[in-house]
Amino acid sequence: MKKIVFLAVLFVGTMATSQAQEISPNALGLRLGDSKGFGAEISYQRALGANNRLELDLGWRDSDNVDAFKLTGLYQWVWNLEGNFNWYAGAGGGLGSYDNNDIDDSGAFFFIAGDVGIEYDFDIPLILSLDFRPELGFTDEYRDGLDLDIALGIRYQF
Repeated sequence: MKKIVFLAVLFVGTMATSQAQEISPNALGLRLGDSKGFGAEISYQRALGANNRLELDLGWRDSDNVDAFKLTGLYQWVWNLEGNFNWYAGAGGGLGSYDNNDIDDSGAFFFIAGDVGIEYDFDIPLILSLDFRPELGFTDEYRDGLDLDIALGIRYQF
């Protein structure tokens, strides 16, 4: 219990003393990773304030044996590290469906997710990011349990 209280105080203290950098109102691009075969996702970020944003990602898989889609929504806080480098953390969840042709199985799933990453905001309207997103899936064998997703993002800011 003492460790949880200590980590909570440390997290709140870090958030209170971190410097925020104003983020772009909109960003659209790709998030390239591997989350149970979803690979590339179309990614949209919308600023909600000076240092927080909403990220929506749509991933799909179309292969010989599995067709699936996944929609993820995350609320993120963004802090400036130095210069154009930022780090961010967030939480959210999503839902999806799949159709496995090999074993004649289909279904829907939902999941909760966390997100932590680092990004570089170029002087041109381009942002590169690297993030880690653990996802805890529910309701179906296809997405049941923990999935650790690491991805590279490239987005155009406007």
